Amino acid sequence: MKVGLVKTAAIATMTAILATCGGATLAADTPTAKQLERGRYMAITGGCNDCHTAGFGPNEGKIPEQDWLLGSGPLGFNGPWGTTYASNLRLLIAGMSEYDWVKLAKTLKTRPPMPWFNVNKWREGDMRAFYQYVKSLGAAGQPALAYLPPDKAPNPPFVQWPSPPKQ
Repeated sequence: MKVGLVKTAAIATMTAILATCGGATLAADTPTAKQLERGRYMAITGGCNDCHTAGFGPNEGKIPEQDWLLGSGPLGFNGPWGTTYASNLRLLIAGMSEYDWVKLAKTLKTRPPMPWFNVNKWREGDMRAFYQYVKSLGAAGQPALAYLPPDKAPNPPFVQWPSPPKQ
């Protein structure tokens, strides 16, 4: 009889511990204020708003945070590669898991002027913080305009990038 009570108590204790751990795991998935602030810092110092927030540069960065990272809108970046449009990072990140974002950020290779080679070098913790920050802004806006190959002329407005120097 005593052995049965001990086993029952042990099972109840383990169940309580597992339930508590499960709750802790779920809580750990919720970003901390420190992680969100780090992600915001990465967006600012990484220059993400320069292209991914319409009007950011001309307005000296004085764009409300609620309007950050919605993409370049109609502004294209034209060069020898064709014309690219900065993606709406809020829609992109809303459609993927943190794991998938980190995998993408580590292997990203895009057309200019996106400095993908810099993003590839971010520490994983910074990639995760950036993901959580952008996700906290919420999905909003419209997808970016489609890439135009070099033989297609973009509609204004666009930034004309010079050809690289010949070597």
